[in-house]
Amino acid sequence: MQFIDFALLFSAGLAGGIANALAGGATIITFPTMLVVGLPPLIANASNAVAVTPGQLIAAITDRANLPSWSREFGIQILIATLGGIVGAVLLLFTSQHIFTLFVPALIGLATLLYAFSNQVQAFIRYNFKNEHASRTNALLLFATTIYGGYFGAGQGIMLLAVLSLLQNSDHRQINALKNLLSSCVSAATLVVFVAKGIVSWPETFVMLSGAMCGGFLGARLLGVISALAVRKIVISVGCIVTVIYGWKYWAIV
Repeated sequence: MQFIDFALLFSAGLAGGIANALAGGATIITFPTMLVVGLPPLIANASNAVAVTPGQLIAAITDRANLPSWSREFGIQILIATLGGIVGAVLLLFTSQHIFTLFVPALIGLATLLYAFSNQVQAFIRYNFKNEHASRTNALLLFATTIYGGYFGAGQGIMLLAVLSLLQNSDHRQINALKNLLSSCVSAATLVVFVAKGIVSWPETFVMLSGAMCGGFLGARLLGVISALAVRKIVISVGCIVTVIYGWKYWAIV
């Protein structure tokens, strides 16, 4: 690995870790960097998923006091998230490199839109699916969201927050803690599938993972210095620029 690639991966992990600690949206930064250093899109996606897993798990463990007590419903949610992650990861494996390459600009663009309009997305889901008799529909929404998370992942947290607000009569802190745990279940499931299939590029993954862990620690220290709104604007700007660049790169030649 060349030094410039090492620096890019570590810096992207660092920036992603800070972004997640302050406002979210790390994958919008980290996934394109995996592409920049030369990884094929499928391997870049799998490697990125592994690189961000520890940060999600640490967030879930740190906030475990706000998780719900064990119950049948809680167990079912964990099962749904795990199965959804597996299904999404398997779908990715069955997507050809060429097809996934064509999806890349759209996926990054979708993730950026979800992130930019997160409040509106959550309000839309709550308004259109809020029904005390719609538990099956809500479970399907949760399953669909975690399938997307297993397939690509960026923006999954926003959709999970919206879906969980339908399922839980809890405050935001408790819903966010559950979101972190379910995201960890999705990530763990995808990690197992991707590692078993050997589509993770470990050198790039470890470098980015190291940067992300440092970024998460640094982000926690910067909570009172940098506003979440400023971070959101930066991440959205990066997402828009990257979408245009890869749209031109992958679609202009089709």
